[in-house]
Amino acid sequence: MQYDLIIKGGMIVDGSGGTPYPGDVGVIGGRIANIGRVSAPARRVIDADGLMVTPGFVDGHTHMDAQVFWDPLGSSSCYHGVTTAIMGNCGFTLAPCAARDADFVFRNLERAEDLSRDAMLAGIDWRWETFPEFLDVVDALPKGINYGGYIGHSALRTWVMGERAFSEQATAEDLARMSAQLQAAMHAGAIGFSTSRTYNHLTSDDRPVASRVADWDEVRALVMAMGDTGAGIFEIASETPGRKPERQRDYFERLISLTVESGRPLTFGMFSTRIAPEVWRPFYEVANEAARAGGRIFVQAHSRHLSTLLSFLTHTPFDHWEIWRELRAKPLVEQKVLLRDPVWKQRLVDIANRPYDGPAIVGAEARPPEWDWVWLVNDYGVEQRMDEVARERGVDPVTAMIDIALERDFNVFFRQPLANEDQGHVLEMMRHPRSVVTFSDSGAHVAQIMDSSLQTHLLSHWVREQQAFTFEEAIRLITYDTATAWGLHDRGLVRVGMNADLLVIDPATLSPLMPTVEHDLPAGAKRLVQKSRGIHATIVNGELMLDNGVPTGALPGRLARGPLARRH
Repeated sequence: MQYDLIIKGGMIVDGSGGTPYPGDVGVIGGRIANIGRVSAPARRVIDADGLMVTPGFVDGHTHMDAQVFWDPLGSSSCYHGVTTAIMGNCGFTLAPCAARDADFVFRNLERAEDLSRDAMLAGIDWRWETFPEFLDVVDALPKGINYGGYIGHSALRTWVMGERAFSEQATAEDLARMSAQLQAAMHAGAIGFSTSRTYNHLTSDDRPVASRVADWDEVRALVMAMGDTGAGIFEIASETPGRKPERQRDYFERLISLTVESGRPLTFGMFSTRIAPEVWRPFYEVANEAARAGGRIFVQAHSRHLSTLLSFLTHTPFDHWEIWRELRAKPLVEQKVLLRDPVWKQRLVDIANRPYDGPAIVGAEARPPEWDWVWLVNDYGVEQRMDEVARERGVDPVTAMIDIALERDFNVFFRQPLANEDQGHVLEMMRHPRSVVTFSDSGAHVAQIMDSSLQTHLLSHWVREQQAFTFEEAIRLITYDTATAWGLHDRGLVRVGMNADLLVIDPATLSPLMPTVEHDLPAGAKRLVQKSRGIHATIVNGELMLDNGVPTGALPGRLARGPLARRH
């Protein structure tokens, strides 16, 4: 017998949470064929002596729907050990939609997910209308990692209703057409159905995205239609009931009723926030309530702060303010000249120190800074609070931000937390029995946040530095637990017969690197990119895709279709 690949001499951390053990892993035809002492010949041998061999990571919350068309690798997720990504979250998908109506999809995505319209126009070869046709196109694309996808409510609504989707309730005929397409999507391999009810999601012209216009009866009818197929997960960007107990109770009862009556699992992400630190725990407790009632809810927990990264190369908090608008519209070279001009600089500082009186800030957009909650990022994980930096320099924080940016030729980030400020809350969320550790949002907010390193942060910070989890406990959180939650039962474990999605890791050196700003999107649009160190090999479907973080040229990724398609 000849193997396609043998990983020799590593300590196997198999994803179950069990004790690591030494052994070789032999791969044939994209699947794990043998575990133990494997001595037969192989086309490729990877020496894992002194290293850990783990399943590839599964990320249940990404927005790679557009990026998959122009980025075969799947960056930055691939650089952090993710071998399977679930896209189409929050109701935002590219299908169903005919090419002639692509503007409806762009309107939903452009602001809510910070995806450049020019990049989407230049980078997407539109060859579908229905969701089953879209899945076939994605299936045929060259891909470095694996993808599964939801059908999104906003796209579904605009496909049926057109412009009415942004202002009207659905008619019975509209709802029947949506339900039929949703069920067709499930039979073609959709992972489930997703929607958004959050006020954070607005169109580029400041209107609610299409799914937010729908009433709850429409949402319920669509989830029940999915339930009739016997498959699928319902993902929701949650309503925001605030601190009023009666509004929160009403929302939770609707969620519990929906999962019980439809028979389908329901999931959402939930963060802590310092302005309302008591709000998050009931969103986790409702998962326990649902289980007692006979339903299933699982909550997506993040592994760190959710933060906007501020930079003169991307966004500052003041880009839309008086005078700043004029500055930020100029080429970067001219901006540096003006920032060094004492008159220009003083005007900018004066304006930035005024109270903010502009429109409401939503989502991951930069917001007026509270300088004791903004950090200068000197290296990944090495930070200084900006109010303290300013005091050390004897200037106000705005002046300090400008001076530091000029000193570093704009190659510097300032981190502005949006949520999960209390890391004790983060740890409690990750340890909750009905949570899954995911929600990188990769592919969205591309020049605003960078959370593709969620998994490597978990392993470097919470395992190695804080010792809050053992390595094997943390690996289970991002492999077996996430794969099982999304019904991907052929991955997430190092077991004979499983997909050969595997990593070779050095736990002693594993860590995210500093993000960089790149202009590598179609039409030259910018984004944040982050790599890591310590992952020696990333293997997807039995092929070495990244060798010490460097692409090998192999693109072995596949479409992970849902259970109805797999049965045929």
